[in-house]
Amino acid sequence: MNRTASECLPMSEDLNTISHRPWPLPTARHVMAQRWNDLLFAHWPMRAAEIESLLPDGLEADVFQGSAWIGVVPFWMDKIQVWGLPPIPGARQTPELNLRTYVRDTQTGMPGVYFFSLEAGNLLAVMMARGIFHLPYYWAQMKIEPRGEQEFSFYSKRLLSAKPVRFMARYRGLGPTRRLVQSRPGTIEYFLTERYCLFTRDALGRLLRAQIHHLPWPLEEAEAVIEENDLASALGLELPRTRPLLHYSRRLAVYVWSPEVVLPAVVRAGTPVVAQ
Repeated sequence: MNRTASECLPMSEDLNTISHRPWPLPTARHVMAQRWNDLLFAHWPMRAAEIESLLPDGLEADVFQGSAWIGVVPFWMDKIQVWGLPPIPGARQTPELNLRTYVRDTQTGMPGVYFFSLEAGNLLAVMMARGIFHLPYYWAQMKIEPRGEQEFSFYSKRLLSAKPVRFMARYRGLGPTRRLVQSRPGTIEYFLTERYCLFTRDALGRLLRAQIHHLPWPLEEAEAVIEENDLASALGLELPRTRPLLHYSRRLAVYVWSPEVVLPAVVRAGTPVVAQ
């Protein structure tokens, strides 16, 4: 999955482009940078009540045209940098797979991403992501192989799992179109991809929010054959028996800040909290 030198521009330049963001960049330094490559976005509409039954307190399903959405996103990462830490052994280039949905903070209405699961093939990276970001990462046997220009086969099998959780697909990007050069507010593409924070919860059940930065996603229409997909069923969700909405993206740098506890409204208002 090597790129030419001309494609490996310094990612820090992206931090100077912020006019597209819905709120300012955090003042603190980001703690992680990475580049996501050759993504497939496969999305299905879901009933909001189904999604909300799996969300932590403080979050509600974000909806577009009356539906919540769940997405499966296979890709591979490189240029992984964790501030203050040496490179992760064996993780210079690594496949990843996530199952995600779109949510809002019930206190502020801030939109973001909530990950139901993330698979990675590097055990040390899985442990680090669980420890630093409190994200539900799983160790998996994974492989992504190019089959041509912007065409890939992807395989993942979760390890140390009580029941099989597999994903297998072939997908390809169909090239840029004028409609998808840049997602515009009000479109389904903007709703699904232009998210600038993620939510998770820690071992104590507290809701956490981590800020994210990236340029607008350069999207293409896509084709895919999904042969196996156990990710949603592992949560007890059944995907609609309809074709997913598909998009492809070639590459984008992503920056992540340290997660912070989302304080309850009574704390934000200055009301004393008495321990029980």
